[in-house]
Amino acid sequence: MKICEQNFFRVMKLMPKREEVGDTSLIDVERFSYQLEITSTSRFTTDIIFKQTSSNIVGFINPELLVRIYHDARMAEVISPDYLKRIKPSNEYPNPLMHQKDEKYQVNAFLLDWLDHCITHGRANCLWDVNHGLV
Repeated sequence: MKICEQNFFRVMKLMPKREEVGDTSLIDVERFSYQLEITSTSRFTTDIIFKQTSSNIVGFINPELLVRIYHDARMAEVISPDYLKRIKPSNEYPNPLMHQKDEKYQVNAFLLDWLDHCITHGRANCLWDVNHGLV
């Protein structure tokens, strides 16, 4: 839970100025580009896709995470990497899909490191959806 709380405060630093579906923040870090896009909003939660959009390295995978922000609890957790089904809190091991026992912790720790990297070394540009215009 501590990592999810830390992720919340870091994600909020990178969020677009408005929180409407389609609003986007672009973050440039040297040769890499990242995008945070709001995909859904409700009273207590916001879902975003946080992804690497370019790396300038041939053959490098551009990761993508679906993150749910819980505004009332002040937490942000990865709910799905690459749109696979929801990550379980812990897994029996071995299992048919060979998930790690602490995979949920690992993917949230990865998000924490990724957000720290973007905040420390990046430049953020907040954009609005085409329907709203540029900020």
